[in-house]
Amino acid sequence: MAHTSGSTDIKASALELIGNTPLVALDRLWPGPGRILAKCEFMNPGASIKCRSSLHMITKALESGALKPGEPVLEITSGNQGCGLAVVCAVLGHPLTLTMSAGNSVQRAIHMEALGAKCVRVPQVEGTYGNVTLADVKAAEEKGLKMVEETGAYYVNQFNNEMNSDAHYDTTGPEIWRQTGQRVDAFVATVGTAGTFTGTSRYLKEKNPNIVCVVVEPEGSEPIRGCDITKPLHLLQGSGYGCVPNLFKYDNLDETISVSDEEVLEYKKLIGEKEGLFVGYTSAANVLAAVKLLQSGKLKKDAWVVTLLNDTGLKYTPVPTEITKV
Repeated sequence: MAHTSGSTDIKASALELIGNTPLVALDRLWPGPGRILAKCEFMNPGASIKCRSSLHMITKALESGALKPGEPVLEITSGNQGCGLAVVCAVLGHPLTLTMSAGNSVQRAIHMEALGAKCVRVPQVEGTYGNVTLADVKAAEEKGLKMVEETGAYYVNQFNNEMNSDAHYDTTGPEIWRQTGQRVDAFVATVGTAGTFTGTSRYLKEKNPNIVCVVVEPEGSEPIRGCDITKPLHLLQGSGYGCVPNLFKYDNLDETISVSDEEVLEYKKLIGEKEGLFVGYTSAANVLAAVKLLQSGKLKKDAWVVTLLNDTGLKYTPVPTEITKV
């Protein structure tokens, strides 16, 4: 039987599934005044916002010749960047090794290894499972840099790679601007590498300097706000490392909002029960901060606050299991 001709909509690979995530209104959780709009970044193929920067950093490295086709890649990760890189490297044919603190949820290691990457879990220095400190990150970094030296693999270096923030200037910011019909009153985001906040806020401020750009920090670990670190252990994995990241720029920051672990747990539950979305801790922190901002009276009554649902709740588990050890 002859096929009828017609238009098709077929993606060439998982790379074409990255970005262009839907923007959803959280009207059941926050009926007003004002509105909270959230980018569904958990719908990226690596189940987090980090797919965007993974694709951009690897693509640019290939374009510049810093990375050659088929060459091995190595990165230090808290998990989501590793999952994003695993998606990109699987499709483009790069062997990938990742070092990650053993304190980060093991689901992330399982995810990375399912995509063909090798995940080396580095023992914690001072944190506990689910609570990763700067010292733990440094231990994973030390191991990763040693492996780069030994293997000659291309080091992605997300914390210092300008292509990280450029990914969000090129994609996240423009998508938000388009999806809201150019109506954004505030943008709220947690900070890990600071790539998301730096790139997105730069784009939005260029479009409208009056957009209020807010950083979310865990209570007791608020270096961007200028506070001493009193609580390095918190639930926001991949965020709030207790230092001002190198990619962070104060130029587009209007204010910071602090969130406690207890509040974040409550909002993680609320987002699930009210909106039918199972998200991670930084996503809950973002939504909570958006609520706090709207409650503060600092915005006009009918303000639209845009934030991000950074990853899926499926990336978190309370019980560690065995994966590749150091």
